[in-house]
Amino acid sequence: MATFQEIINSDKPVLVDFMAEWCGPCKMMAPILKQVKEELQDSVTILKIDVDKNPQAAQAYQVMGVPTLIIFKQGQILWRQSGVVPAGNLKQTLRKYL
Repeated sequence: MATFQEIINSDKPVLVDFMAEWCGPCKMMAPILKQVKEELQDSVTILKIDVDKNPQAAQAYQVMGVPTLIIFKQGQILWRQSGVVPAGNLKQTLRKYL
């Protein structure tokens, strides 16, 4: 299995959803991410990181609140936003980096 660093160093955009099981808005993001993945297929990687199980990853990217969405490409942060992001906005943002 690829490491987090290997995944975010990919040539295709990687959307990382920093989330937590107890977080209400995070639960709202789940179907949105599913919809985005269905539409964009393999042109994008979507990764969920549970901040309670991976505090070092959350700390490394200064994730203060969940959900925080970060788009990486070749290891660079291209975009980040906290809170629930509508599917349309997310797809539009990801398409910019394809």
